Amino acid sequence: MLTKNISYKNFLQKSKVNTIKKDLDLLVKKSILSQSLKTTYKYSYKKKLISKFKNIFNIRIIGMGGSVLGAEAIYNFLKHKVKKRLFFVDNLDGDFDKFNDKKKYLNLIISKSGNTLETICNSNILIKKKDRNIFITENKNSYLRNLANQLKSEIVDHNNFIGGRYSVLSEVGMLPAELMGLNEKKFKQFNILIKNKNFISNLVNNVGSTINLIKQGKFTSIILNYDNRSESLFQWYQQLLAESLGKKSKGILPLISTMPKDNHSLMQFYLAGKKKNFFTFFYAFDKKHRKLNSAKVFESHRYLKNKNISKIIYSQKLATEKVFLRKKIPFRSFEIFNRNEQTLGELFCFFMLETILLGRALKVNPFDQPSVELIKKETKKILI
Repeated sequence: MLTKNISYKNFLQKSKVNTIKKDLDLLVKKSILSQSLKTTYKYSYKKKLISKFKNIFNIRIIGMGGSVLGAEAIYNFLKHKVKKRLFFVDNLDGDFDKFNDKKKYLNLIISKSGNTLETICNSNILIKKKDRNIFITENKNSYLRNLANQLKSEIVDHNNFIGGRYSVLSEVGMLPAELMGLNEKKFKQFNILIKNKNFISNLVNNVGSTINLIKQGKFTSIILNYDNRSESLFQWYQQLLAESLGKKSKGILPLISTMPKDNHSLMQFYLAGKKKNFFTFFYAFDKKHRKLNSAKVFESHRYLKNKNISKIIYSQKLATEKVFLRKKIPFRSFEIFNRNEQTLGELFCFFMLETILLGRALKVNPFDQPSVELIKKETKKILI
């Protein structure tokens, strides 16, 4: 067990973890980033801001990468608890026609720098006079901060010591969560987790095992996701891992595989192709599920009688793990028992701490993205 909410099985890899444990202790004690993970973190918005907009049903979140992926992960993972409709505008040339209606929107525009090109363009097209707007951006002169002032919109400061992809438990993720009607305090599990010996042991061993796999020439991390409501969670994780570690010709390439659909397309390669990959199995137990109509099941397939879709998917997951073990393909496994804020907060913490510790072990800075800045500069030159 990782916690009471999550069952976890680590890679079957032996690893040295003394240095990793020291790095984690240092991170917990001295890293300014970890402040946003704690219950004592002070948000730059007041609770009255939430109540001010509580009656707006349609919410658009406009941003790129870490500015929007965390909130989208929260919404999709916990959609059963959310009574509002959220839309995520996170690319150019999107389907703007769906917004050609007379509905009133609350626009939440998020950009740490305040100068993100795509966010500027999408805001320009989507924001209408009747809309209400909240901007989350750094407290400095920028395009979006100036736009917010022009529109006389609400402005929430984005702390400059928190990078976008690590910002989900700060204003960037928790303000949207509160607007969804969720309890932001329940996401904050860091203080509990760092005292949980089982959590720490699994985290540290997981990082050590991953480093061993990288040394063996395995650098593609494939997430076998058996929970469609966690697709956005792994899109968030994909950015976190790739952008944090992809430096100095090092890093991990995270890919998301939708299961069990990919049994019929990619699984053959996973089982018998190049052995450069390691895998993460992810499954969530749900109380609500569709059951097969036993009266319509042919006798040749009577093993399907009285089965529900969740049971069938879980059986496929267990079967795949058994085959992976037999073929000695490295994998770890997460099983989710409770779909709530606490569980998601635990996963956010695990993956962020994992990524930072991997960065330390690989001797790369897990907080910058210098190569991406090159494309931004070249794009500006072409447009000018």
